[in-house]
Amino acid sequence: MGAGISCGIIGLPNVGKSTLFNAITRSGARVANFPFCTIEPNIGTVAVSDERLARLNAVEQRPKAIPAAVEFVDIAGLVEGASRGEGRGNDFLENIHHVDLLVHVVRCFSDPNVAHVRADLDPLDDIRTINLELLLADLSTAGKAIQNLTKKSRSGDPAAREALAALTKLHDHLDAEQPARTAGLSPVEWRAIRDYRFLTRKRVMYVANVDEGCLPGLENEMVAAIRSYAVEEGNTVLPICAGVEAELAELDPEEAAEFMAELGLEVSGLDRVVQECYKQLGLITFFTVGEKEVRAWTTRAGSTAPQAGGVIHTDFETLFIRAETTAFADFEACGSRHEAKEHGRMRVEGKDYVVQDGDILFFRIGR
Repeated sequence: MGAGISCGIIGLPNVGKSTLFNAITRSGARVANFPFCTIEPNIGTVAVSDERLARLNAVEQRPKAIPAAVEFVDIAGLVEGASRGEGRGNDFLENIHHVDLLVHVVRCFSDPNVAHVRADLDPLDDIRTINLELLLADLSTAGKAIQNLTKKSRSGDPAAREALAALTKLHDHLDAEQPARTAGLSPVEWRAIRDYRFLTRKRVMYVANVDEGCLPGLENEMVAAIRSYAVEEGNTVLPICAGVEAELAELDPEEAAEFMAELGLEVSGLDRVVQECYKQLGLITFFTVGEKEVRAWTTRAGSTAPQAGGVIHTDFETLFIRAETTAFADFEACGSRHEAKEHGRMRVEGKDYVVQDGDILFFRIGR
């Protein structure tokens, strides 16, 4: 995958993480009605639905049209005490370090036939359990780092002093049970402690897993409670019915469309999850047209043309000369890239150009 974007699906055991993962990736990860069914993380790459790719290839007529992609990781269920190594805690926390966004699945349905790790179903308490374990893990990381850096700073190491000051500020914030992402550290302070990985600095998207009885609105009291909680955190909530999405994933497109119509669903919940992950991570799509394929690529909003080129190959960044650029709207208005060029709508952009969502780029490089 071009930009190496990874979303970790987390949550307590038996909340629907693997069901959601199966539906998103159609990979058949094991699903069972007992805790810790998922031990080693399952990994799948998911295409990002984008109608522009098909419209581009309808004109370009290449043998392949390759969509942008996002990686999803199904991580073992967390339990209280994970920060102390309880359950699969150490594995869980290590796996979560490597993802860019946390997709936190929360059970918002009652079913006596599906076991839950707690006697009472309380989605907010479930959320707080995981958030606290992540925070405790970060507190441990910061505390150990402070101990190590205290000795170095006494020897006059300026980098150690700078890192120690930032870590002390962060530790106090974590100790007040606030996540690292709201610590208010400056870019300089974060750079000073870039060698340390903090779980609560990652963005979170809550996926409220409801039952089929909540269709098509996908709302109930538990979803509303999570939404209020997420607003206070500055996070987002996306309700879906993972069970129905898993059924839809097994059907061919025509059958799936009919089933969705019967259920009153206009858009696939899986497409909504992928698109929301894209949005939360601040990603955009650009396109390239080669001899054998048209392709969508993922880069972060604000990327310069050389940085976007580096998603394709490091040479496109290090040896960048210019990018011949056509906005997607200009491509459609003119009918083709050739016509866009003829009408002066194809631009030649240099190293400082900031790529826009939908740009069609042709990179010129040299040695």
